[in-house]
Amino acid sequence: MADIDGGRVAARQLKRAGIDTVFGVVAGPMIEVLAGAQAEGLRVIGCRHEMNGGCAASAWGYQKKLPGVLVVGSGPAATNAITPLYVATESSMPLVVLGGSAFAGTRGVGGFQEADQVALTKPACKWTGRVDSTERIGEWIHLALGKAANGRPGGVYLDFPGELVANKIDETTAVLRDAPRIADPAPDDAAIDELADAIAGAERPLLVVGKGAAWADAGQALTGLADLGIPYVCSPMARGTIADDHPSFANAARSQALGNADVVVMIGGRFNWIFGLGRRLADDAKVFHIDVAAEEGFSGANVHMLITADARLAAQALLERLRGRELRSGADQWRAQLAEKQADNEAGLRSALDDERTPINPYRLVREVRDALPRDAIVTTEGETIMGICRALLPNYANRSRMNAGTTGCMGVSAPYALGAKLACPDRPVVAVLGDYAFGAAPMLVETAARVGAAPVFVVANNEGIAGHMIQDFMLPPDSPKIASLLPARYEKLAEMVDGHAEYVERPEEIRPALDRALAADRVAVVHARIDPKARRLSGSNYLQ
Repeated sequence: MADIDGGRVAARQLKRAGIDTVFGVVAGPMIEVLAGAQAEGLRVIGCRHEMNGGCAASAWGYQKKLPGVLVVGSGPAATNAITPLYVATESSMPLVVLGGSAFAGTRGVGGFQEADQVALTKPACKWTGRVDSTERIGEWIHLALGKAANGRPGGVYLDFPGELVANKIDETTAVLRDAPRIADPAPDDAAIDELADAIAGAERPLLVVGKGAAWADAGQALTGLADLGIPYVCSPMARGTIADDHPSFANAARSQALGNADVVVMIGGRFNWIFGLGRRLADDAKVFHIDVAAEEGFSGANVHMLITADARLAAQALLERLRGRELRSGADQWRAQLAEKQADNEAGLRSALDDERTPINPYRLVREVRDALPRDAIVTTEGETIMGICRALLPNYANRSRMNAGTTGCMGVSAPYALGAKLACPDRPVVAVLGDYAFGAAPMLVETAARVGAAPVFVVANNEGIAGHMIQDFMLPPDSPKIASLLPARYEKLAEMVDGHAEYVERPEEIRPALDRALAADRVAVVHARIDPKARRLSGSNYLQ
């Protein structure tokens, strides 16, 4: 039989697990892994920085419900991967980083790029491991993939000592593994009965939908619960799990909903800072929490019961118990109260949405994006001013259709998320709406997208800095040089550089035609809009976060 190197073994195990795309930055001692992936028929996406590659892989995995895979070299390459590992773990997205490390004969005496990469990555990861033989590379990858995607998804680092990658073995001795069939955890019947009784007897019930519900494909059952008249709010990345135009959607009255509900059901989310640490709930609210991880019952919220279960199975069971029952909240006064608050909040934005002045009002820009987006679009957002406005204005209608800075609030994720999402879902429009400061964290992804034939649309809201001129003018000493402010660079020229589609707009009436052309271009596009650098988010306009 033929001899194969460790890189080819790794590629065969990835292929066996259903992975058809890997991301990487070409570097030793992992070139054999990238070469092996190419030889085995996997698509290899060569990136220019490990953070960009890791975030793109995370987004690909989140859309595919598979682990995203990033291949990196040693030393600084591995440390560059710590940020996407940390973001993936905290945002519950599946990512496996395969990292090369120093050769055995050089360790301890100053080998090239020698570092204890397992120790460095461990705090950012859900699980770490180190390959101990070329024959077992497949088994180690099998373990890494399983740890990343199951239970609560997260980041996994697997270390490859260089000699084990380059080493050749008889292909018959390579250990390859098949993934087990995994039965999703079903909820306890008595717990669902108690929850159903609580909702049926509540005056002001509320569903709180987290990203775990999107991951679990719980949207159909949750929509059925919303159809019963139960209001719901979503975490930012859970948007679209139930379509945002459902009459029970209450994000525009989120504070009132959270603060006044008497029964709260958190489904696949966490009571972290995104939901006020659980401290904004009414003191007498009865809180139920559905999650695959029982430890989530211990949080800043006063949780009455944690139901350990898959979000989809739990939502289906709850819907079955409630169908045909009369709900105390059925008179719809509670939903009407929230709708009235939503209407008041939305009315306060109308003048900004219709603003015809120049420089362009950022609310007008986002309104135009909203009106141009097809219902099946995947949207990524990032920035200080623009991300908050996008949370308020941009809807989602399909599962796993929104990605943003996430639990960590990390800057530099939106552009690579858009690339990864487009590679995973080439038939869906993918649009990144991001500030100029955020776009500057990963601008060369325009070249990567063009090179690999991906066609995301990057809408750059250029207010010449982070938070426009607010930080520069009001938080730094007078007459400071440009620190938080930036030059008025022509970002659309990055698209011209790679024969992509470029648009530059300065007037409100130019936005929609430019967006329509970009969406129809079928190649990577940059729509650069100059917006008012002194504009700020309006008071209360963060209501749809």
